[in-house]
Amino acid sequence: MTVAAPVSPPPSADPTGRRVVVTVVAIQLACCLGFFSVMAHLVAHLRHDLGLMAGTAGLILGARTGLQFALLLPVGALTDLIGARRTGVIACVLRAAGFALLGTAESVGALLCAAVVIAVGGALYNPAAQSLLAGAGPHQAGGFAAYVTAQHVATVAGPPVGLVLISLEPGFALLTGAAAAMWAVSGALFLLLPRTERRPVPFGGVLPGVRAVLGDRSFLLFALMTAPTTLLANHIMTAVPLLGFAPGAATLCFCVLAAIAAAAQPFVAAGRRGERPWVLRAGLLCAAGAFFVLAPLDGTELGPLMVAAVLNGVANGLIQPSIFQRVTRHAPPERFGSYYGVLAFCAGMFSFACEIVVGQLFDLGPAGATAALIGVGAFALVAAFGTRGP
Repeated sequence: MTVAAPVSPPPSADPTGRRVVVTVVAIQLACCLGFFSVMAHLVAHLRHDLGLMAGTAGLILGARTGLQFALLLPVGALTDLIGARRTGVIACVLRAAGFALLGTAESVGALLCAAVVIAVGGALYNPAAQSLLAGAGPHQAGGFAAYVTAQHVATVAGPPVGLVLISLEPGFALLTGAAAAMWAVSGALFLLLPRTERRPVPFGGVLPGVRAVLGDRSFLLFALMTAPTTLLANHIMTAVPLLGFAPGAATLCFCVLAAIAAAAQPFVAAGRRGERPWVLRAGLLCAAGAFFVLAPLDGTELGPLMVAAVLNGVANGLIQPSIFQRVTRHAPPERFGSYYGVLAFCAGMFSFACEIVVGQLFDLGPAGATAALIGVGAFALVAAFGTRGP
């Protein structure tokens, strides 16, 4: 995909916690394998197969990111109301339909329609999965580490799997069809989760949950200062192909950064180390370094690209679990979805706006691309020095 905090509630002794973690990690592995096998090759498909300008490709990618995270503001609270299990099933059905549509879309309108469906599914999926993990009692921290590790394992495996599928007939349509099937399987796995009694939330729908989070000023400041984290995690998958790197080099880059990120997860999970301020700050500094290394590249320098991949991998490995641990420590258990929704909304809106601007800068040529990547790195520095610890 980073505050003064009250003391965490005592861990639950729920015997189903381990089962929930195992099932959610399996869901995450299947979902992310489908997602990253497509996303690693989507920019190349838009640019080379469909002939779109970088700005138009950026609009489509930004629309998906922006809408997905915009919806998290109400959807996070909605998850608290209808339950994470049901939300997860709906999410997987929508994402399966979205990827199936993406494989047949050729016009900008159809591509935007597919992006919207994928965005809605993603908005439902993330709070559902993370709410289930947040309620896993003593398995919470280790479960999230395994959850994010599954994401990065899929990020390693996804690009080469996508490369193989896209080389077969009918190419991109076969790839997106396989991704749709993986999301359909994930929806079935959500149905295997045990039905649990939801904690009561105040009557009145979604707005009270959002209003409660917006009234928590220390958390809101944390959410605003960590808003660049989604851009920092995702933009490298857009920037590397736009810089002119061949599909093989881009695939190697994504695999290296994912492997490094997965290796960092046990370190951050141990002893809830992610709650320590220096962990998040170190991750943001590594993200800044990754984009500063990328900025002057022209698509031919494999060595510096690998340096950027390592730095970005370390950044993702530190930032994602750190944010999750700090949110679960701060948010009341019955309001986790609402807190997560506000945090992700801030990050998504920031990413959406920046992706649009960055796409326009890339269309201006090498100088514009360099300026865009330096700007992304500068946002990481601001976040690193602006975040405060609990």
